[in-house]
Amino acid sequence: MLTLIVPGLIWTRQALADLTYDLPLPAFSTLLGRGRLRHRPPQGSATILAEISGLPAPLPAAALRWFALQEHPGEAEWLCLDPVQLRLQERSLIVDDPQRLQLTDEEAEALAVSLAPTLATLGELTVISPHAWNLRLSANAPVFQSLPEAAGRYVSALPLEDAYAPWRHAINEAQMILHTHPVNQTRAAAGRPVVNSLWPWGGGRLPTRDSGADARPHDALWSDDPIAQGIARLLEIDAGALPAGFGNSATRSALALHDALEQPARSGDAIVWREQMERLEADWLAPALEALRAGRLDALRLLAPGELAAVELNVSRHDLWKFWRKPRALTELGPP
Repeated sequence: MLTLIVPGLIWTRQALADLTYDLPLPAFSTLLGRGRLRHRPPQGSATILAEISGLPAPLPAAALRWFALQEHPGEAEWLCLDPVQLRLQERSLIVDDPQRLQLTDEEAEALAVSLAPTLATLGELTVISPHAWNLRLSANAPVFQSLPEAAGRYVSALPLEDAYAPWRHAINEAQMILHTHPVNQTRAAAGRPVVNSLWPWGGGRLPTRDSGADARPHDALWSDDPIAQGIARLLEIDAGALPAGFGNSATRSALALHDALEQPARSGDAIVWREQMERLEADWLAPALEALRAGRLDALRLLAPGELAAVELNVSRHDLWKFWRKPRALTELGPP
């Protein structure tokens, strides 16, 4: 079985009609027509990953990515504290996708060294990759909005409750340090985006895997996301980057997170979204359909999380025999 999680696929029905009216998507249309489509309440990729993996939600992102990229995090409490650029747009702040910063290892380390003393009362700051910074907590942390959910969206100040007071203070201090930091001055002079804030999210301890859950539906997890890779390591299944396509891996029972549609959907970039939709069709859905027909794959489960709605499409080999079921348009994915 192949389980494919595809965030960024869900738009309104009218938007989907406008975006896909001239796109050749025969495999996707066939799968929609022959399979069983179910609409689900709005949910994010992390919630679906937790559900499939049998882990509690919200996922402790910081502990999971530490486990993927470093070592077992032990019993410590961890928090993601990622470098971001907050950008003013129409008198409101938007948090840009952190990957757009394209920080180097040297830049990230220099920024973190300068910020560590300001954050010392809250925890120990460690750079695990240029865009992923973790704080080993020495103080309790409240719940923060997930950065993947906030990216590309208007943001609000931290709540005024007492639990957030030390975090408001520390982040304000960090912003002042970042404003005059030589790394940012060099980047600004070169016309590159600057790091002007930190984003706390994804706190918690590494969950314990249920040792009695021996029947695992997947033996591999493919994703470029270190949080997903941490889940794979926790579940003791193979982990790897997302392949270029389904290809010759049909014999695996894989869970794949295909997130190339997510950012163009968030930013409303129709051109890039359509390009990625064509790639999804050619590289994943058409080969999966062929593998179902040839008997190399017994079932395809496609899960599309979204803020408006979420959908689940299940297609088995036997469903393909239902020739009387006609192809369906992608507008069926939109909220009813």
